[in-house]
Amino acid sequence: MRIAINGMGRIGRLLFRRLVDHPGIELVAVNDIMDPANLVYLLRYDSVYGTFPEPVSLQGDQLLVNDRSITVFQQSHPSSLPWKALQVDVVLECSGLFTTKAGASAHLDAGAKKVLLSTTGSADIPLLIYGFNQHALTPGTDIISPGGCMTNCSTHILYILNAIGIESVQLNILHSYTSRQELVDAPHKQFRRGRAASESIIPVEIDLHQSLEKLFPVLQHRIAAVSTRVPVANGALADFTIQLKQPASRETINQLFRKAAADEYKGIIEYTEDPLVSLDIKGNTHSCVIDGTLTSSVGNHCKLITWFDNEYGYTSRMIDWLHNLKSLV
Repeated sequence: MRIAINGMGRIGRLLFRRLVDHPGIELVAVNDIMDPANLVYLLRYDSVYGTFPEPVSLQGDQLLVNDRSITVFQQSHPSSLPWKALQVDVVLECSGLFTTKAGASAHLDAGAKKVLLSTTGSADIPLLIYGFNQHALTPGTDIISPGGCMTNCSTHILYILNAIGIESVQLNILHSYTSRQELVDAPHKQFRRGRAASESIIPVEIDLHQSLEKLFPVLQHRIAAVSTRVPVANGALADFTIQLKQPASRETINQLFRKAAADEYKGIIEYTEDPLVSLDIKGNTHSCVIDGTLTSSVGNHCKLITWFDNEYGYTSRMIDWLHNLKSLV
């Protein structure tokens, strides 16, 4: 499978690191408007995941990683990219700019066979969460929206708990700060996002409930969510407060997830009773890690705490999607 990455931000660069040596996948090109010399530097050195173990250099318009050569483009729009000439099977659209059907289709018009977004796309793109409804993918689906890291964490939790029955859900995602926040106080249309990310705990508005209600129509108008950005560079904790349709003990709830993690959802979710902190989750490949030590239950109400690496766990699902797409390109 021949792939290209459009947009070399946090997710694009991590995918580069993980896919440049991946068996069965050939990374042939990347595109980003940044200075290619700056891109080389950011691929070599990462403040979260450390120094890349292989040498990365630039020769003309080629990124060199040992004996591999990847073409670098600096185009602002996908229509200018030579995907047809490069025989690109799948474009990983990681810029965050082309997430509508019309926008992502520019990659198809340029010659790519499929487009895999790195976020939740617009309403006219099917929302397909790996490990939940990836089987709904059809050969005619050319643009895949795999949701975001928070959706990938939450979907499996709600599906599994619905074996007991859910009345309503309140979600707070304690999430590391992101590039859409400010380093020092600055103007922003969402005032709180403009405050210094490393100095405060900052609540931000998210549309997670819309994605979850799309996946679970039975929970329409029964889900509320907020994200609280905390001063760490990586990692997230999802705090679920759920009203169940019937009482369930802490052990009953934990057993549901313990079994799911060992069987049907192995590799997608993990269950632990170790006393974790956020740093322990760095580099974890699961969409969520249920912390059984923090589960609690009072009557019909339960509290569930899960961890996830918002970058590494999410890119793991994108790589799962690439393997899933091999038979369709």
